[in-house]
Amino acid sequence: MGTIKILLSSRPKLLSEVIRNLIESQLDMEIIGEVIDPLQLLSVVRDTLADAVIITPLRANGEPRIVHQLLKEYPLMKIVTLSSQGDAAYLYRLNHPRLLLASPSGPPILNALRGEGIPRGN
Repeated sequence: MGTIKILLSSRPKLLSEVIRNLIESQLDMEIIGEVIDPLQLLSVVRDTLADAVIITPLRANGEPRIVHQLLKEYPLMKIVTLSSQGDAAYLYRLNHPRLLLASPSGPPILNALRGEGIPRGN
């Protein structure tokens, strides 16, 4: 398997920097861009062909509307949402229920991006 291309769209800046440092330390992952304005996310994904997107919803525990639109256009994409407080993380995949990750820390997020330890069925 090649390098997992990841696009960041997370705020606040400190959370974004933590995620960036986590991803950049992985040999099998690469950050291919960062989008500050969520309205630009669709066009940037289209231009970069990202494998995964990490998003911070605008509302606490809110589900970004763009998640369903991205998955419809890119059915193999994985989307991880992080609460801006850093206390929850969810994985979204097409035709699967939203999955609460065991912890919003590094290993569960990295495993979800790799497709490791996540249910295949449903």
